[in-house]
Amino acid sequence: MNAVSVSDVSKIYMQGDVKVTALNKVSLNVDAGEFVALAGPSGSGKTTLLNLIGGLDEPDGGKISVNGKDFANMSSGDLAELRLSQIGFVFQSYNLIPVFTAEENVEYILQLQGVGKAERKEKARAMLDDVGLEGKYDRKPAQLSGGQQQRVAVARALVSDPTLILADEPTANLDSVTGESLLRTMREMNQKHGVTFIFSTHDSMVMNAAKRLVSMKDGAIVNDKVK
Repeated sequence: MNAVSVSDVSKIYMQGDVKVTALNKVSLNVDAGEFVALAGPSGSGKTTLLNLIGGLDEPDGGKISVNGKDFANMSSGDLAELRLSQIGFVFQSYNLIPVFTAEENVEYILQLQGVGKAERKEKARAMLDDVGLEGKYDRKPAQLSGGQQQRVAVARALVSDPTLILADEPTANLDSVTGESLLRTMREMNQKHGVTFIFSTHDSMVMNAAKRLVSMKDGAIVNDKVK
């Protein structure tokens, strides 16, 4: 069974009176445990595809399923539950809660899942240790560097034991050294936990780190290469 299955998916946006085809009948299958980069210039459709796979937006045509569950057959509540329990998100802008500490930011998803306080704390600290933030549990986002904030975001995405991580331009705001370190961390998480990673990126460093490179242009996949 594929971790992700995308079949003939299209997405059209309106810009004023003009129709913009963001995706045009795209098909993509990703196996469990893959480390995949969706690469292409701005406007290629990679972020749109990532958002559709994450159930953050709806396609105008075609089918999407994650872990065998067809989005078209799910209620909005079921889809929200799937996102909460099986999909982790890492955004370019980190999306951390500024008044929360690193530990509280990581704990937050566990709190939504109804995990008890003691277990939340233990899991959050263990995951922060895993991403190299041992001892920085009480720091708020403003007290952390960009790279450290992105590591908190990765820890938050992984702490609930998802089967799939979707990372939208995760290195875009980082210097090359920090970006390389973060990618190394995510690769270790991929190997250690067997989590499937799908990135959207135009960063050559991410493309080089990926084990499979899916190139996109003008809303279509133009190349799909396993390294």
